[in-house]
Amino acid sequence: MAIPRTASGKMDKRSKEYKEFKERVSKPAAKPVVKKSSGAKRTADGTLDKRTKEGKAAAERMAKARAAKGSFTNKLKRLFS
Repeated sequence: MAIPRTASGKMDKRSKEYKEFKERVSKPAAKPVVKKSSGAKRTADGTLDKRTKEGKAAAERMAKARAAKGSFTNKLKRLFS
């Protein structure tokens, strides 16, 4: 949709297209929808709340993942334990 221009090249402010354009531009942009994970609650600082059932389960999964990571210190612990 082209906005009509005046002889000097500026947008014609009297046109319907210009008024529709200004109306669209003046509206705030829609914020993207952020999908929240339906899981454990979080504390005020954003960390996982380990007091809830879901939080305890998630913490357990994270600990397993950390142990299975195979870091050098974990290998030494397994070797000498």
